[in-house]
Parts: sequence; C-alpha cells; structure tokens
Amino acid sequence: MSYSVGQVSAFAGVTVRTLHHYDKAGLLSPGDRSHAGYRLYSEADLVRLQQILFYRELGFPLDEIAAIFKDPQVNPLERLRARQWQLSEEIARLQRLAEVAERAIEVQETGVPLTPQERFEVFGEITFDLSYATEAELKWAHSDGQREAMARAAAHTKADWRRLMGEAAAWRAELLAVFDEGEPSNGERAMDLAEEHRLHISRWFTSCPPDMHRRIADDFVADPRAFALVIPPSQQRPGLAAYTRKAVHANAGRHAVGRTDLEEDR
Repeated sequence: MSYSVGQVSAFAGVTVRTLHHYDKAGLLSPGDRSHAGYRLYSEADLVRLQQILFYRELGFPLDEIAAIFKDPQVNPLERLRARQWQLSEEIARLQRLAEVAERAIEVQETGVPLTPQERFEVFGEITFDLSYATEAELKWAHSDGQREAMARAAAHTKADWRRLMGEAAAWRAELLAVFDEGEPSNGERAMDLAEEHRLHISRWFTSCPPDMHRRIADDFVADPRAFALVIPPSQQRPGLAAYTRKAVHANAGRHAVGRTDLEEDR
C-alpha cells in the first residue's frame, strides 16, 4: 500500500516541507511516484521515517542520521550509547541551571526594598552583583554560616543597612590610608583593620572565625566581584586586593599564635 505526502504528513505529525527536506537530504526518498509524478511512500518508507523521527527526538543531527543509514560499519548501538551519555550530561547541566535560578530567586527575595535613590544613599558605589551572590549561595548552600548570613541580611532594616554601610565606609577609608602610606600588610595597623572587618561580618551577618575570614579574603584576589563588594572599583588601587588578603591571613595567623599561647599556659 502506498501513501501520499499529505497522508504521511498527517499521521506522522511532520510537515510536507519536512518530508521534502528529508528527500533532498537523501534521508527518505519515496520508493514510488504516482502517474501525476507525486511522491508515494511505501510501508518500508514509513518504517524508515519512524527511525528518522526517533533519532531526531534524541537530538541527532541529520548528517549523523544519514551516516547511520548509509554506512553499514556504523554501529547504531554505539551511537545511541554516546547520545545517552550526552543527554545525561545535558540533564545534569540543566539541573544545575535550575538550581542557579532557584538560588537567584532566593537571593533576590532577600534584597532590601529600597527605591533607587535610597539604594544609592545607603550603598553608594557598592553594587549588588546578582551573579556573584548567586554563585556564592550555590557554593555555600549547605553551610550553616551562609544560611544565617542570608537570614540576617533579609531581616536588616533600612536603618541597619545605613549603620552597616557607614561602618564599612569608615573602615574602607582607613584601609586605603594604610595602603597609601605604605604600611606593611602584616603590620599592626593592617592586621587590626583585618580584625575589624572580621568582626564586622560577625556582627552583621554570621560568625566569622579566622579560617572563614581567610577564605573570604582569598575570593578578593580570585574574583574581582567579591572585592568590589568591599572596595568599589573607583577607589581600588593596583595590588590592594592582594594586600587586603595578606593582612587577613596575617591576622588569622596572629589569632592562631594567640590560641597556642593560651594552650601552653594551661
């Protein structure tokens, strides 16, 4: 029994144009023609069409489908296994994207409901980078400290943010002064400022022991977006991020020495 293009299009759920394209591509050329020259598809052609649609549903490109049909040396099972692996990778990637979207929503929902003018008054040049905040949320999603920081940030009032950012601005001005005056990063002034920053995080967001503070400071060097949350780009100097990181590490080491001395005194 033979079927016209229109009939095949109707029960296969593909357009006539697609069937013509498969014919031109050499994927599916009808085995017969009517007296008027119209394409006629046989039962074998329909079986081949089902195979093409199956491979297309799995995402195979047309040239790869053609290779499977044309080359007897091609092992369809191997192609299917390779495609299964690709699909598994794609599913994992999409799952990660879905998680990123979910975290981005959570980050957005913890934002401070301020007008643009109020936001500038409170935050000044410090800008909220959604991509960095979302990545940080993903990175530390299972951390008690991250959950506490997000919860406390969400609970801050406008007045809280004004006080918080005021403290940060005063600290930032002093850090810039210390850096510009050439004070060593492991000197008392620099380490004291590192300690102020650590206590600032503990006071407003979450408990920040020295080891955690080290990791935060490492991000200052590894990711410019992290350091921009502390020092806006317009106020940054070459080497300032690395200087701040060294001061934090030196201060953390000072704490470690202090703990050792206490243990020896016991």
